Amino acid sequence: MNGRLGCLPILLFLLLLAFMPVLFAQVMGLALAKLRMDPQMALVVIIGILFGSVINIPVKRLVREEEVPVHPFPYFGFLERWPEWQQSQRETIVAVNLGGCVIPSLVALYEIGHLLRKDGLLLLAVVVAVAINTAVCYKLAKPVKGMGIAMPAMVPPLVAAMSALLLAPDQAPPLAFVAGVLGPLLGADILHLKDIPRISTGMASIGGAGTFDGIVLSGILAAYLA
Repeated sequence: MNGRLGCLPILLFLLLLAFMPVLFAQVMGLALAKLRMDPQMALVVIIGILFGSVINIPVKRLVREEEVPVHPFPYFGFLERWPEWQQSQRETIVAVNLGGCVIPSLVALYEIGHLLRKDGLLLLAVVVAVAINTAVCYKLAKPVKGMGIAMPAMVPPLVAAMSALLLAPDQAPPLAFVAGVLGPLLGADILHLKDIPRISTGMASIGGAGTFDGIVLSGILAAYLA
């Protein structure tokens, strides 16, 4: 009986993996359509984010005196349930996640350019919306042992969508996407880099485990809600 119960989290995890990309791609497609993105470009973005989420580009190595854990699946309680899967190393690798940071940031810059072409005065709305979401994400983000920086996934997109609707209702989807991506990226990851040396983790990925959902879902859901 205990063996069956022990397998239940694995089965649920595999089921989630099977259905999540389909649902995520549908919501993402609708959100990118709101951003007036070309269908071919939207498809490239969706594929890049989904497959790029497993690609971390190392940018810095922090040497540590103590050993720190590296876990292949730091999600859904796997870190606590199967600690034997952990490996140890005497360094923390600071990396940038391709699907959770690089690609969403490029799309956000593309949308900023689109907004400025519409009206240069929208730059103020962009700065205010990003600043609000950055402050919220900074307060929400917390260091998590063995993972890095983590934060709730649903608050940032709601804040970004509401800010966009208040500041520029006619251009709410692109503004919400920009605030939804850059807010978590700056507030949860960049401004919390100073906390990385104090966290017992072998990998700290900007836009990766812990904040991938916060950054990507925030941008996509913010545009979708707006």
